[in-house]
Amino acid sequence: MSLQTDGVPDASWLGSPIDARPLFQRELASLLELLRALRPADWNAPAVPGWRVKDMVAHLLGDYRGRLGWNTDGFRPARLPGETLEPFIHRVNQEWVDLWTGHRSADLIEGIETAGVQVVRRFSAADLGGVGLGVSWAGANPAPAWLDIARELTEYWTHRQQIRHATGHGTDREPRALATVLDTFMRALPHTMRDTSAATGTQVRMAVAGLAGGTWTATVLEDRWSLEAPPTGRPAASVTLDTETARRLCTRGIEPTTALSRARIEGRCVLAEAICHIVSVVH
Repeated sequence: MSLQTDGVPDASWLGSPIDARPLFQRELASLLELLRALRPADWNAPAVPGWRVKDMVAHLLGDYRGRLGWNTDGFRPARLPGETLEPFIHRVNQEWVDLWTGHRSADLIEGIETAGVQVVRRFSAADLGGVGLGVSWAGANPAPAWLDIARELTEYWTHRQQIRHATGHGTDREPRALATVLDTFMRALPHTMRDTSAATGTQVRMAVAGLAGGTWTATVLEDRWSLEAPPTGRPAASVTLDTETARRLCTRGIEPTTALSRARIEGRCVLAEAICHIVSVVH
């Protein structure tokens, strides 16, 4: 797909645009199906350090409401003086979760369904060529709308997997959504490599094996690493991961050293190690 962006600085270094819009309705339906099947004890199961499943569901509701401009319960997040992006996001996330501590699980499900339908409708009509919110882990601020929208899908999908794992289910391997999520995650590769020195024209490759996988090649241009150049010849370094290792690595579910121990590596080890520091979430 070739896409001209209006008002966004050249985003070609982020690679070919992703159209995640058709996946939001199915993602919402899968989340609601999961939540409605939870047993009372499941809501208190630990999801991530410091948060139970109920807290994670409240956070997901906040993700949906945030895309609609909050507009509920007088919640108006704003940065404190001198507060940078990551601390601000973590603080607001916790404040929202705390706001919903006393609510019933049924209230959370109802809230997600109501807000989710509106978000699905909004994204379905969105212009991929417009200007989106910044995507800090990709080094894009502002980001093209296609990346902002795809990033939002990865948020919903990733949190649903955390709930699934907390309640005894494995990762949802539905291939279309998983492939889109992985493709979006890999747009962090140029930003990941930004402080890694190599000669102009040097290429590194990240490969994810399996039906939902793919390959992504980053090239050193004059002023940055980029995903826009096609692969040419043998890369200076190549890292191949299975899908579960790749998605956990990108979401800080495992450490880079663990990913490296599971990877098939070819070429220069220092570049392979740099590749495995990829992070595709705010941290």
